[in-house]
Amino acid sequence: MKKIVLFLLAFGGSVYAQEPSVDSLLAVTPDHVSPKISGTFHSTRVIHSQSVEMLAKGSLDVRILHRFGKLSDGVKELFGLDQASMRLSFDYGLSNWLTVGVGRSTYRKEYDGLVKIRMLQQSKSVPVSLVGVAGIMVRTADETSSSGYKPTAGDRASFYAQLVAGRKFSSGFSAQLSATLLHMNFVPDESWQNTNLAVGIGLRQKLSKRFAITFDHQVVLTQLPDEHYFPLGFGFDIETGGHVFQLHFSNAIGMNERACLLETTDRFFKGEIRFGFNLSRMF
Repeated sequence: MKKIVLFLLAFGGSVYAQEPSVDSLLAVTPDHVSPKISGTFHSTRVIHSQSVEMLAKGSLDVRILHRFGKLSDGVKELFGLDQASMRLSFDYGLSNWLTVGVGRSTYRKEYDGLVKIRMLQQSKSVPVSLVGVAGIMVRTADETSSSGYKPTAGDRASFYAQLVAGRKFSSGFSAQLSATLLHMNFVPDESWQNTNLAVGIGLRQKLSKRFAITFDHQVVLTQLPDEHYFPLGFGFDIETGGHVFQLHFSNAIGMNERACLLETTDRFFKGEIRFGFNLSRMF
């Protein structure tokens, strides 16, 4: 726990220094320059899910995500803080409409990459913003299927394509819907589907210029194995200079699309809830 606190202090050392706002590092166009509407969300992710926000050209988003153990583990496990899973990622804006990124998760030692494209941007004549995302994930942890088969490098790969449509209804309230098609090259047994379809919703309500509450929920429409559930989370976004702190409570431990959608084994409404945070530092 001490290491986490020291790291946050070092990583965010200039929080109170004079820094550009996050909006200046997202692909946000001021209202007096263009009728296009942006700033739908504070970050390029709602909680787990991609948002309709894009990075500005030349902006680098260094993102550190943590998921701790279940709050129900109690005092002995410091309400889950003794356990931690982490993802580190780097996203870069090649242009205002194109972002690329790479990441690595400690959960199943998984590497991932993505390409994110803006297709439409909300304006007075366009009712929604629309982005498309395509990505790949490769598991590198030692693993063997229930039949004793050890997956090859190709077996360890998964792919997804996603569409996200969002609208800023007012200066305070935003909402988005998403659809995700995800394919795993190899599944451990017949209870899994190689190809899965999920739909999701993301909501944000601003309470002040730099503070908002968020909600993120995904529903997998294809059959999941027994004791696997849909990821759900709610949280708080705090924007300070070039940082965005996203503090949240969720039932998901996975922090990429495959792990989040298909390997959530806790039930939110049964009290199986994990505290976590996303720390985004923009350059």
